[in-house]
Amino acid sequence: MYSTAFLDLPPLQAAAGEVHLPGSKSISNRVLLLAALSRGTTTVHDLLASDDTRVMLDALRQIGCTVEEAGSTVRITGLGDRSPQSPAQLFMGNAGTAMRPLTAALALLGGEFELSGVPRMHERPIGDLVDALRQLGCHIDYLGNDGYPPLRIAHADGVPALALASPIRVRGDVSSQFLTALLMALPLAAGTHSIAIDVVGELISKPYIAITLQLLARFGIVVEHQNWQRFTIAAGSRYQSPGDIHVEADASSASYFIALGAIASSTSGQNGIKIQGVGLDSIQGDIRFVDAARAMGAVVTGGPNWLQIERGAWPLKAIDLDCNHIPDAAMTLAVMALYAEGTTTLRNIASWRVKETDRIAAMATELRKLGATVEEGADFIRVTPPTTGTGTAGPPRCASASSGGSEPSSAGSAGAPSGWKAASIHTYDDHRVAMCFSLAAFNPAGLPVRIEDPQCVAKTFPDYFEALFTLVQPSAPAPVICIDGPTASGKGTVASLVAQRLGFALLDSGALYRIAGLAATRAGIPLEAAHAQHIADLVATLHIVFTPDQRVLLGAEDISLAIRTEAAGMNASRVSAFPAVRQALLQLQRDFRRLPGLVADGRDMGTVIFPDAALKVYL
Repeated sequence: MYSTAFLDLPPLQAAAGEVHLPGSKSISNRVLLLAALSRGTTTVHDLLASDDTRVMLDALRQIGCTVEEAGSTVRITGLGDRSPQSPAQLFMGNAGTAMRPLTAALALLGGEFELSGVPRMHERPIGDLVDALRQLGCHIDYLGNDGYPPLRIAHADGVPALALASPIRVRGDVSSQFLTALLMALPLAAGTHSIAIDVVGELISKPYIAITLQLLARFGIVVEHQNWQRFTIAAGSRYQSPGDIHVEADASSASYFIALGAIASSTSGQNGIKIQGVGLDSIQGDIRFVDAARAMGAVVTGGPNWLQIERGAWPLKAIDLDCNHIPDAAMTLAVMALYAEGTTTLRNIASWRVKETDRIAAMATELRKLGATVEEGADFIRVTPPTTGTGTAGPPRCASASSGGSEPSSAGSAGAPSGWKAASIHTYDDHRVAMCFSLAAFNPAGLPVRIEDPQCVAKTFPDYFEALFTLVQPSAPAPVICIDGPTASGKGTVASLVAQRLGFALLDSGALYRIAGLAATRAGIPLEAAHAQHIADLVATLHIVFTPDQRVLLGAEDISLAIRTEAAGMNASRVSAFPAVRQALLQLQRDFRRLPGLVADGRDMGTVIFPDAALKVYL
């Protein structure tokens, strides 16, 4: 994951390949809480590893659940009939999928709790959920501004008598998470009588409620609904662990790669983007983003656990769409609109205003930076792409990976796409803003795009940019900065700092012969001329990483100390005498060149290895 202040994306041209997506945030945090409320132990497979799931796991431990983690598999032993541990102060970050359902559940479990988050969480409304819980008789206080976190649940003497005879009323037109929270909490109070919830106003984001209902059923809770306005929880409902449950890959995250396949031409010999982990029969509402992408011109096929996307109509087609059913994924459509012919209007997206940031305002501001004409309203955004002089254009079709040539896109390429502007995208600590605008690097003007605070993607997809870079082909080779100088000039320290600041890969060429000698010795290959080709073949297979803190990794092993011994130095001198090894190391060094760029430290970097480097520094 990139921890840099910004990440510069060079102009991108083509994309192809396969990507495996992380688990769904919406499913992950729902499953974690349901497991915590259940009898028995639940093994959750393919759980999303992100900031949002981390705060939920930490909170579940604090209230007394047993949590055992092993990679993407987590075992949770729920509270069952036990009371949660209290008092407790729970930090929920900026995770609405954790804050809101956990608030409702704890209000019905009893105990004393304070729930808080980052400053933005304290600006996200929760008043409608608190009002509904107060209708029941729960004691909840605001610790800051009325209607917003932080909150205190004050049930030191246990849960008070609850008013369950009449339906609980909750607004549905601000956030579907309020209803989800009640649906997940109220089975805790379902005794001899059923419990009804009435939705006031239009229920937005119905597909997210559908996810909640399907997951409740997996944990033994039956909920009926009448036209999405009244929901009834059966009497005698009781949570029971299903034993094992798998988390689907995140359909919202899939939207960026669906858009990538729709925007980018394919590289030579490969067709489109294949997404693994989520398919056309997903239980997630955001899978309907596929329909919107098809309407704009994408060619999408798929199966139960995969999707294949290729570019179809070009330029893309502008759409006018009610996006109530895909509120998160619809942000991706706003960036796809940059590549469409005409004006795209996304409607019924008022919920964008109360997400991680005011997303309507944020998207409008950043799209304008790129040259788009944008109109925004209380619940809509309208995007007209930058003018190009010859009609909307986009990434050129790649003619040949070997020749580096290209042919014009079907929209034509005569004339400069003067309406596009280079931009530094402010991301508002919002993961979806960062991921959406990475797609702007395919602009037909060949302009770079800067993404500020790229680490904000850790909320749902910590390795997003790494995944993107494995698929895309830049319009020109990734930039290289060469740093050379005599021994003890500080070139290694400077190179490490520059790589860290830019998020670039790092190459310490001086260590490579030591690594080659160490690897050959470990493989039992004699360091003799007769075995030079064997050593060269081994070198070609090595996976070496130089970290910004000046460690050296061979595979997953830290060999920083092992290559600094006197014996390692002697072995390096021996293998450096073999022409085949020198040639293999030459190619290995050039293979370090990858997106977003490379800082290369060592002799001959700017003359022999990377003569076309963008910047060459001699200390």
